[in-house]
Amino acid sequence: MEEKKSTKKVNPKNWQNIKAENTWEIFKYMAEFVEGFETLTKIGPCVSIFGSARTKPNNKYYKLAKDIAYLLTQHGFGVITGGGPGIMEAANLGAQKGNGKSVGINIELPFEQSANQFIDQDKLITFRYFFTRKTMFMRYSQGFIVMPGGFGTLDELFEAITLIQTGKIDHFPIILVGKSYWQGLIDWTKKVMLEGEKNISPDDMKLINIVDTADDAVEIINKFYDRTSLKPNF
Repeated sequence: MEEKKSTKKVNPKNWQNIKAENTWEIFKYMAEFVEGFETLTKIGPCVSIFGSARTKPNNKYYKLAKDIAYLLTQHGFGVITGGGPGIMEAANLGAQKGNGKSVGINIELPFEQSANQFIDQDKLITFRYFFTRKTMFMRYSQGFIVMPGGFGTLDELFEAITLIQTGKIDHFPIILVGKSYWQGLIDWTKKVMLEGEKNISPDDMKLINIVDTADDAVEIINKFYDRTSLKPNF
């Protein structure tokens, strides 16, 4: 059967109208950057904790995220999360129990991610755009602690690795929590990306730590900042 060819043509005038509308969107981006910078600059050193929004309170990783957040506050760090349920809620709960700063960087989504109740109300920011939101994580986090999660968690993890690898932001600790969850990814990265295809260098593997306990995760953060000053990452 002969395939029909499309007769639809691009209208350059329509494209020009789209370009004009897009130009004005920059002010929306600027407003989000300004709010994020003004709020987070005042908070002080923080560690971001990432993980699945689907994790339930009876899950072992929920408790582990809460314990990690609590320990971080006892060492003077605030905690930043994506502001939603699951691992994010657990981390904000742990920070609150430790009387530390509990920050939520929420995002507007079609299915509406509501902010969890354990965020300090003066430290809750809701973003419309993912890229402005992720800039806040990258700029104001002194470390990434990555709990088991889905595509969003992987997105945040690999963006951080890429920016550190390419020197676009300063080096900070990236810690994967849960060896049974993450070890397969680490093994594949080493065997295929590094040894097989040589798409990364051996030093790139050193950007990632993998642990199983709250004490080990926080110890990596503390040891890193025993020899490195605390400041925004770019």
